[in-house]
Amino acid sequence: MKNVIFTIKEDNEYTLVSFEIPDILTPEDLSTISPPTVNGAKGVVLSGRGPIWLYCFLTHFYHPTKFIATYDPRLEGAVIVERHSPDYKVGSIFKC
Repeated sequence: MKNVIFTIKEDNEYTLVSFEIPDILTPEDLSTISPPTVNGAKGVVLSGRGPIWLYCFLTHFYHPTKFIATYDPRLEGAVIVERHSPDYKVGSIFKC
């Protein structure tokens, strides 16, 4: 059984990387997780219910992309947490 199930959805500016954790996930599982490959010329939006250390792992994995944002359903949008393009501002929120 996979410990994290990923799905991706392409948008013009970013790739939405959603995940589900069907069973118990431990920090030791990080070495077995294979996030999907994305287009590095776009940003990445991460979405899913998971521990902070998984989000840190995924942010590091997708670091080379244009930007990384995390989806927050309470804000009905994604918050940019890291960027490599001056076109995006850390802390800004965009609808997705």
